[in-house]
Amino acid sequence: MDRRQSLFSLLGLSMLPFGRGAAAAEASKPALVKAKTDWAKLLPPAAYHVLFEEGTERAGSSPLNGEKRDGAFVCAACFLPLFDSSTKYESGTGWPSFWQPLPGAVATKTDFKMLLPRTEYHCARCGGHQGHVFNDGPKPTGKRYCNNGVALQFVPRGEKLPELRT
Repeated sequence: MDRRQSLFSLLGLSMLPFGRGAAAAEASKPALVKAKTDWAKLLPPAAYHVLFEEGTERAGSSPLNGEKRDGAFVCAACFLPLFDSSTKYESGTGWPSFWQPLPGAVATKTDFKMLLPRTEYHCARCGGHQGHVFNDGPKPTGKRYCNNGVALQFVPRGEKLPELRT
């Protein structure tokens, strides 16, 4: 392992060639497409900024960090279930973190906003930005899906999921 690979590993990043796609599947077109102005009318400003302008909320600001009940974490835009509460863990980052999404719930793409490549993930249904996935999570996956809390809603087990926004 060379110095560059060591640095990437310490930062929880995979070695990806610049200008090429991530090792994970690249994001495909979402099934639910709306104009950004339509999403802006439906969502609080902070949620809209994160979900559709790919913003980031301040670390430690989400009440979902402390959510420990049994249930599902759903996309705040379209209400697609993204994570089961059994995969949530305390990562110490200040954002809700999960070691695995639900099957087919997220799509990924490579993000170069911080200069080094990172794997960004979005809701597979509406394309809303959720966060980034890193390779420093717990077993069994070794992944840390670091999510913006304003991009999620929690639904306790047994409660009905919100209706799909169309």
